[in-house]
Amino acid sequence: MVILCGGRGERLSEHARSIPKPLVGVGGRPILWHVISLHVAQGFTDFLLLTGARGDRIAAFAQRTAWPADVRIRCLDTGEDTPTGGRLHRAAELLRGERFCLAYADAVADIDLDALLEHHEQTGAEATMAVVRPRLPFGIARLTADGDRVDGFDEKPISQQWVNAGFFCLEPEVLTGVSSDSVLEREPLTSLARAGRLAAFRHHGFWHCMDTPKDVVALNDVYAADPAGAPWLASPAARAVG
Repeated sequence: MVILCGGRGERLSEHARSIPKPLVGVGGRPILWHVISLHVAQGFTDFLLLTGARGDRIAAFAQRTAWPADVRIRCLDTGEDTPTGGRLHRAAELLRGERFCLAYADAVADIDLDALLEHHEQTGAEATMAVVRPRLPFGIARLTADGDRVDGFDEKPISQQWVNAGFFCLEPEVLTGVSSDSVLEREPLTSLARAGRLAAFRHHGFWHCMDTPKDVVALNDVYAADPAGAPWLASPAARAVG
């Protein structure tokens, strides 16, 4: 299991001023803890954290946290300003030419990872990307058929478009398409999509990323409403990690 942990978190302003983005807290624990925990609860035990900005802080967090006995966490410093594809390029030798799962360190979901893997195998694609339809951050105005009148409003509706949820299953061949300066979400995935080799796993449940200060507040509000029942920590195994 590979987790991209190199982002600077520049859009989080004061929340990530002195700590790396993956260590910004949700319910008193770093968002990275939550991401690792939701994977551990579904059977993942071997993690490779690709670090960058303030990577020493992430390595220290991983080392001092009381993970379950069978969980192994390694950190690889992939450079302060290395793009996402470049981080994978630097980790290629450690991945040993095997299929691997990949996640961002700033998004949580009640996603069924077994279902994601099963979908990946069924499609035969080189890569599978979980996609979600997020709730829009603003209300919308509904217009009449001719567009001349507003006939109602919808408060923060679910988007009709699908976006990258930040959970992937990748075959080792994908690594041949990334270089030291690749942005994974641009040319590597775009090329796979053009060739019909990128599958989509549609997730309809809870999903939230930590991209702005409002997201930090929103995630903490969700957690505070019921820490024992936070959607991404729904199982006892997830809540017990660390």
